[in-house]
Amino acid sequence: MLPPSLRASYEGRVATLELARPEKRNALNDATVEGIAQFFAALPEEIGAVVICAQGPHFSAGLDLSTVSGIGLLDGIAKSRLWYRAFESIEFGRVPVVAVLHGAVVGGGLELAAATHVRVAERSAYYGLPEGQRGIFVGGGGSVRIPRLIGTARMMDMMLTGHVYDAEEGAAIGISQYLVEDGAGRAKGLEIAQMMASNSSMTNFAIMHALPRIAESDPHTGYMLEALMAAVAVNDDEAKTRIEAFLSKRGPKVQPP
Repeated sequence: MLPPSLRASYEGRVATLELARPEKRNALNDATVEGIAQFFAALPEEIGAVVICAQGPHFSAGLDLSTVSGIGLLDGIAKSRLWYRAFESIEFGRVPVVAVLHGAVVGGGLELAAATHVRVAERSAYYGLPEGQRGIFVGGGGSVRIPRLIGTARMMDMMLTGHVYDAEEGAAIGISQYLVEDGAGRAKGLEIAQMMASNSSMTNFAIMHALPRIAESDPHTGYMLEALMAAVAVNDDEAKTRIEAFLSKRGPKVQPP
């Protein structure tokens, strides 16, 4: 059971989770964040990838500030922990996730997008972190995830000055991996999700769970983790089948773009 602010649909091996609170610019309240966690916890076994998108002209204007007005210290910490659990179920879940971004991708909306694995931006997308102007601080894991994408100095600038990046600038600095025309984002996101869902489940797991940890490790630890993960992946039955197909010239080859 999802809250009214979320809509889920399924097509083949791809699930779509849609933010459905356009009258509030898809601002994220507790019910929505809890619903995101519930959706990923109950993801059907046959699903191999997820697309997160949004109704209306904006992806998400961020935290619903009415939920933190007058909030106490301990409740504030508990709220961040709720967001952490929900967004970790995306970043370190069972399947890869694509975010389709358009309009405002601001504050908590950018934190949500940063928890996904691939981001497709339409040209209408713009990115901001107005916490400095609101007298608050990021609380949904953004201080960990967003600097990995754009660097600490850029994030500091966004928060201190209210600097906003447009879609083209966002693609150039690493917020999105793909930039498409307005209205084309969902189709591109579904295309990417279907491609990811066709991968070996073990390889997808390694990319999602091992790769980020290797990148944050010291080199010697990273090499060991890489070697172990490579050995696990190549010994998976599905990998053996795919390698045999390639060697028999039945598997796909890398083609120029």
